[in-house]
Amino acid sequence: MPTKRKQYAKHTSPKKEARSSQSIMATILKSIPPESSVRKIEYEGPRIALYTDKPGYLLEHGDIISNLVNVIKKRIVVRTDTSIRKPEDEAHTILGTLIPKDAKVQGMHFDSATGEVTLEVKRPWLLQKARGFSAADAAEKIGWTLRIKKAPTFTSNTIQAINHALKVSSGERTKQLKKIGDDIFRSRITQQTDASLFTLGGFGQVGRSCMLLSTSESKILIDCGVNPGGRTPAESYPRLDWLGMSLDDLDAIVIGHAHLDHTGFLPVLCKYGYRGPIYCTEPTLPMMNLIQLDAIKVAAAQGRTPAYSDVDVRQIMKQAITIPYGMVTDISSDVKLVLANAGHIIGSSLCHFHIGNGDHNFVYSGDIKFAKSALFEAASWNFPRVETLLIESTYGAKEDIQPSRQEVESYFVKIVNETLNAGGKVIIPIPAVGRAQEIMMIINGYMKSGQLTEAPVFTEGMITEASAIHETHPEYLTRELGKRILETDDNPFDSEYFTNIEHADAREEPMREGSPCIIMATSGMLEGGPILEYFKALVPDERNLLLFVSYQVNGTMGRRVLDGAKQVSMMNKSGKVDAVNIKCRMEKLDGFSGHSDYNQLMSFVQKLRPKLRRVLVNHGEKRKSDNLAATIRRVYRVPAHNPQIQEAIKLF
Repeated sequence: MPTKRKQYAKHTSPKKEARSSQSIMATILKSIPPESSVRKIEYEGPRIALYTDKPGYLLEHGDIISNLVNVIKKRIVVRTDTSIRKPEDEAHTILGTLIPKDAKVQGMHFDSATGEVTLEVKRPWLLQKARGFSAADAAEKIGWTLRIKKAPTFTSNTIQAINHALKVSSGERTKQLKKIGDDIFRSRITQQTDASLFTLGGFGQVGRSCMLLSTSESKILIDCGVNPGGRTPAESYPRLDWLGMSLDDLDAIVIGHAHLDHTGFLPVLCKYGYRGPIYCTEPTLPMMNLIQLDAIKVAAAQGRTPAYSDVDVRQIMKQAITIPYGMVTDISSDVKLVLANAGHIIGSSLCHFHIGNGDHNFVYSGDIKFAKSALFEAASWNFPRVETLLIESTYGAKEDIQPSRQEVESYFVKIVNETLNAGGKVIIPIPAVGRAQEIMMIINGYMKSGQLTEAPVFTEGMITEASAIHETHPEYLTRELGKRILETDDNPFDSEYFTNIEHADAREEPMREGSPCIIMATSGMLEGGPILEYFKALVPDERNLLLFVSYQVNGTMGRRVLDGAKQVSMMNKSGKVDAVNIKCRMEKLDGFSGHSDYNQLMSFVQKLRPKLRRVLVNHGEKRKSDNLAATIRRVYRVPAHNPQIQEAIKLF
């Protein structure tokens, strides 16, 4: 199969491409006032970068850029001309004199590829114009534009690693972004538009979500996950082999959220040579890095050879292009992408693909929560147009009705109090991302109010690291929680009730006999991680409570225990197999799930206007996908289908 570049060379002359680029540049130059002192205009991936030696003017007059974006329908960013950028050490010193000491700067990270310096500060509300600090004035003085981020309670090694990777790869990224921009803003080969969806994983099952959106101009891979319960490569990985295409044929990869069943195979693509753009929200990047690196450790601990190395995970950092919710972004010559809040985990997105010149709008829900939680607003639904919706069906059966938040929180408090007051321990196997932070918010609130018995709460695994990522991206949380973190010193993630266990030898205290406590540890499906040590030691005791608060995929040990297994086999440190008897109390609380229940899924479909032309259903056990599709057909009179893996669906 010929590559895109060879195909393009056959159909489009360099003169035509130049005219297309020049028309955009000419429009910009006509619209920008001389006072802006723009010296250069360049493509920067999906953006157009304006390089100026007077950044303060454009930063102070944001309406100029807004109006220009409305005219050319492209993303624009303001960059400082390299000629005015102060050396990093000098810029660091100048910023030290400009930033109020009370703001408590924790770090400054310079990115020469974009000319930005990211300030990590404990009290970002002090760096506002109303309080006497001007980011535009600072940019004029140092020649770098500023990004202000909330510094976490505990330093995030993941975010530090990403900052380092961006710094050392700045030259490589500059070239890559220019190339991506050339590919995106090229002239189209043909004005005829069509689109098809190829199902590669996550259909008729939960796990290995992956599909290819193919148009007459583009090939875009959406998600690239693994199946945690798979026992063979054919069961575990997306069926990319079915497509008969090379990685060079891909224009882009779009990631909906960070969980392994949506991103676990992505490092393998980088390992085998994918070097194109990877689009996701800003918090999704550190979250998926954290989860992917942990998966390497889990595989090694289980005696399996990981499918990729940490080098491949680091490569993702260099290729990722992060975009905020609601921003229209060109990702190929005929596809625009808008990400919207999915309410599932931090940064999780509904992916809205605008194909051609308004020819078709396709929305992929990913995993959605169509209800407000302690962490996130309910999933967004107000799309201007959607012809085809692909919706998840994790809880797509009619009986999958979750209790109200008040009911589930009351029951949580009741059973935890019963266990603690009887001298027992509460063991919560939990995904580090999303559910852990949700439970932390609830524990903190109820202990503060006196309704939950005060006891030590031990967290282990990636929970503290994941919590730090939540803290640094408060704009992705509920409005109330985000405002609380961004504008006050009352940070619920920095609660006195929580103790993080950093090393295995620190487990003595939570394991101690006669010491009631709550233990939250990864992994949430009992497939690895520190939870296994607690599980093995504590479930034989009838006084204790094993509490599941997240979905248990078929084939995992968590699912077997949830389905009623009274004994499981576990490997001990000497490599021998031990039989573990489960005698403790066990409970499953569905109300904390990051997935919509049956009623919420149906409400989401009903809410979309104008009326959908088609609904596709995925990410559910076959019975649940069947039920949801059939009900949508019957109730809403909309064609609905639940494809299986390796189907080709013509969208239009």
